[in-house]
Amino acid sequence: MSTVVARPNVPVKVVRVVPGRRFDHFFFSAMALLMLATVFWGFAATYYLAGVFRAPLPSLIIHLHGAAFSCWILLLVTQTSLVSAGRVDIHRRLGIAGFLLACLMVILGVLAATNSLVRNSGPPGSDAKAFYIIPLTDMLIFATLIFFAFRARSNPSTHKRLIFVGTVALMIAAIARWPIWSHRNPITAALCSYVFLLILVAYDLWSTRKVHRATIWAGAFLIFVQQIRIPIAHTAAWHSFATWVQSIAR
Repeated sequence: MSTVVARPNVPVKVVRVVPGRRFDHFFFSAMALLMLATVFWGFAATYYLAGVFRAPLPSLIIHLHGAAFSCWILLLVTQTSLVSAGRVDIHRRLGIAGFLLACLMVILGVLAATNSLVRNSGPPGSDAKAFYIIPLTDMLIFATLIFFAFRARSNPSTHKRLIFVGTVALMIAAIARWPIWSHRNPITAALCSYVFLLILVAYDLWSTRKVHRATIWAGAFLIFVQQIRIPIAHTAAWHSFATWVQSIAR
């Protein structure tokens, strides 16, 4: 019989195992549902509970815009649910339709923004020409991130984060319409939408002890564009551009 003698002076190294990616399915499914709740709360009174296509919206293009963007949120919930259920095959086939929907959303988003510009519509007290930059740059952010997400579809961790951050760019319109606000302020809504980014950063740190590079560059791109657009919106050059678009659209 042999005896193993422990050496008390030798330090024992404790290895901490990080959760890794095994909770990704739960996290992104939960975040998709949170985004769905965010959108519903913002547009419940004026759109969803008002009968959707029977809602008193100012034009057909706004109806189509609302329907397409609602379909995107529902598709996001469906796609994350399919991955959680292990049906990646269906998820990939729907992904092609999702990319085509995203392209349609960008077109409808620009048309809806231009329609609002022609009607001089916007938050109370705001300059319609200055406000025009808000939806346009949101479409720029969304289109850029969804394009790179489509290219990175063979890299799931990058793909899902780009989709997530791209969708965050769409949250401002819903957040600005929450009934808790006394007026629609895109700056306040943008700052509130960054909570989604903070949650993603916290999840990255918890799951892998580092922030995913897609989270970093996509989040930085979103914040950068959203922060520089307000000063640009009040320049003479932007007002000239908005005036030209307004005259052409009319």
